[in-house]
Amino acid sequence: MNTNPSLRERSEGEASRLPPLLAKAEHLAGTVLLGEHGRRRAGMGDDFWQYRPAQIGDSKRMIDHRRSARGDMQYVREREWQIAQSVMLWVDQGASMRFASQASLPPKIDRARLLALAIAILLVRGGERVGLTGTSLPPRRGNAQILRLADAFAIDTPDEYAPPEHRAMTPHSRALFISDFFGNLDEVTLALTKAADRGVRGVLLQVLDPEEEQFSYRGRTIFQSVGGGLAHETLKARDLRDRYLDRLAARRDELTQLTRATGWQFGQHHTGDSAQSALLWLYRALDGGRQ
Repeated sequence: MNTNPSLRERSEGEASRLPPLLAKAEHLAGTVLLGEHGRRRAGMGDDFWQYRPAQIGDSKRMIDHRRSARGDMQYVREREWQIAQSVMLWVDQGASMRFASQASLPPKIDRARLLALAIAILLVRGGERVGLTGTSLPPRRGNAQILRLADAFAIDTPDEYAPPEHRAMTPHSRALFISDFFGNLDEVTLALTKAADRGVRGVLLQVLDPEEEQFSYRGRTIFQSVGGGLAHETLKARDLRDRYLDRLAARRDELTQLTRATGWQFGQHHTGDSAQSALLWLYRALDGGRQ
C-alpha cells in the first residue's frame, strides 16, 4: 500500500501544535496495551462480540444453533457491552501540589495532571464518557472533551490545599481523585461518603514527592509551604523526622480505611517512579470498579 507522504507531515504538524500536557498524555496513553478487545466485554448490546462454548446455567435461548451445527459443541453468541459509563475526575490543583524537591523531578501537580489526562484518553477511546466532578465539565465522549479537560487542568488554585469537588456526581458512575491528600481529611470523607450514597465507586491516588517519604533534612531548616502561607524554622530538622513519618503513615492509614468503608480503592505514586506503571494500575483499578 502506498502512503501519501504528506499525511505524516500533516500529522506531525498537528501534533506540534498540541499543548505540551496533551502531547505527553497522548504519548503516555499510547504505551498502555489495551489488548485485542480493549474495554469491550460481554453484556447487553446489539453488536456481535464472540462465540463461546455453552456453560451450565446458560439459557437455551442463548444458544446459536447455526454455529453449533458446525461441530459437536453448543455455542453461545455473546454481544458487546454497550452501556458506556461515566468517569468523573478530580485533580487537586492547590499550591501544595506544586512541590518538587529536585529540578530533575516533576512537581506533583504535573504528574497528577498527566495521569488524569492520559487515563481520560484511554477511557474515551474505549467508548466511555469522562468529565470533571462538579458542574463545570459534565461527562462526554470524544476528542473535544479531551481538549476541554486539558484546558481545565491548566488552571491553578491559590489555596494551599484544594478540597475535592463532590457536587453533581453521576449516580452509579466511577471516579478518580488525585491529590497528595495533605489537606483537611474531612472534605475527602464528605466527598467519598456522598459518592458512596450515590453508588459511585472509584480510586484515590496519592501522589507524593520522594522527599516527602524520606524526610532527609538535617540541621537548620526553614520549612515553607508552596503558597507561602505557612512557615516553620527549626535548628534540628532531623529531630522532626520520626514525628513527621508517623503522621504521614497515620494519614495513609486513614485514607486506606476510608476507601475500604466506601468501596473505593487507594493507591500511591511517587513522582520519581514510572508514570506508565501508575497509569496501568489506574486503568486496571477503574476497570475493576465497573458496576
